[in-house]
Amino acid sequence: MNSSRRQFLARSAGAAAVVAGGTFASSSPAAALVAPLGAVGTTRITALTGVTVIDVATGHRARRQTVLISGDRIIGVGRIPVPRGATELDLTGKFVVPGLADMHVHSLGDEHVSPPLYLANGVTTVREMAVTDPVLYHWRDRIDAGTLLGPRMVVASQIVDGDPTLWDPNLLHVLVVDDEAGARAAVRRVKAEGADFVKVYSRLGPAAYRAILDEARRVGLTVHGHAPDQVSVQEVSSGGQRSIEHIHALALSVSSRAAEVRRMQRAITIRTGDYNSWFRQVHPIEWIAANSFSPARAAEVFGLLRRNRTRITPTLTMHNVLDRPDFTGLDPAVGKYLSADSIATYEYVLAELYTANRPAEEIARQQRMWNYRQHFVGQLFAHGVPVLTGTDTGAPWTVPGFALHDELELLVGAGVTPRQALYAATVEPARFLGLSDDLGSVAPRKIADLVVLDADPLLDIHNTRRIHTVVTRGRVISPAARARMLADVEAAVQAPPAGPALVAGGCCGGLRHER
Repeated sequence: MNSSRRQFLARSAGAAAVVAGGTFASSSPAAALVAPLGAVGTTRITALTGVTVIDVATGHRARRQTVLISGDRIIGVGRIPVPRGATELDLTGKFVVPGLADMHVHSLGDEHVSPPLYLANGVTTVREMAVTDPVLYHWRDRIDAGTLLGPRMVVASQIVDGDPTLWDPNLLHVLVVDDEAGARAAVRRVKAEGADFVKVYSRLGPAAYRAILDEARRVGLTVHGHAPDQVSVQEVSSGGQRSIEHIHALALSVSSRAAEVRRMQRAITIRTGDYNSWFRQVHPIEWIAANSFSPARAAEVFGLLRRNRTRITPTLTMHNVLDRPDFTGLDPAVGKYLSADSIATYEYVLAELYTANRPAEEIARQQRMWNYRQHFVGQLFAHGVPVLTGTDTGAPWTVPGFALHDELELLVGAGVTPRQALYAATVEPARFLGLSDDLGSVAPRKIADLVVLDADPLLDIHNTRRIHTVVTRGRVISPAARARMLADVEAAVQAPPAGPALVAGGCCGGLRHER
């Protein structure tokens, strides 16, 4: 990433100092209810007492624990005394897990919408998967500086796609490259713009794609994103792309008819901006793969992904809607946190990009295709492939923060255990980001990103929704503060945006912003 681990920690420490000094700035009324902690180097401490601490890596539950926090760090965990003068929060009977990560988002609205929704749902880290407006870099930097309350943000470049691109330039600006020189120039451009990594897309040609990987290494960026149609999953993994998003291309690689499937995939042709045509051409190829899953091919391909530590972000939340559009919709309980513009955009995207021109046989296959996605994800876990939780927030019917809990539940529905699902939302993201010394567990010297739950998530993954308190970089968001944050978002989406506002998008891309 553009930000080295040292730079990240320096930003984090700076944020803690600003917060501790009482200069945290936010226009949200809820910010006043978020309790600041003592400055690093002082003796002011907050103690969470009586909790059960869950080790997500092992599933071990340590009961009747005290978690001590000073500044942005955990300084003690165990059956230990509360220091004199500490602020004690009696949380007897509660369960503590590390802060959650949504590793595939396209944030919505202005700064009063997505950032607080993430935190209110215990999501303390997000990976923003495409920059449609520089405001996302500003959010990242302000959060790191402690002047905007929000999750830790790792932010992509603009999408880099081939020519012709899937995206209509009237809907989304994409960096289109068709040769090695253009590919290298695009990497240098996004580096200068402040991207943490390069986001690659489906229609890149092999030469341009390889040039992106090479140039990214040269300038110190990593590459994440889609596996291009013209490049095999094996080459994507062995070439050094650090994550593959979604199941589309990946599922094609484990078919017993792999050669036929690859020929069909390479034969896809589109006009600029004809996303719907691409989707219609991909479906019959996926259908062949879904009905020709090869355990031997899976062992080979998944073994390669495991050895190369290529992370997979399945985004089941997105696939559930796009595979079964006739059986899914917006949950009104959380739809109140979306603006009318976002909902209208969801309706437009679903109708125009995804469901338009569906043949009858595709409509009839909805449930069976979804069943295959679930089976496929179960196989990823069974083969030890490293998986990241990601929702593709910004795709139809997703709501920031809440979608992460949908994803956890869908992973468990695919056959993984609650502990494995939580691992993909905590430990694996920390390792992927090079921050395992600082995130991913509840232990001394870790950054204090925590979620306090009313019930045990290892018994029932739905319990991740039963949030009592959230701690983000040492700041305690109490139940009252959390309720006020949600109320503020509900009010904000009914009003005109106070600044640059991002609107919903499609698969792996947010659309142009409102002003």
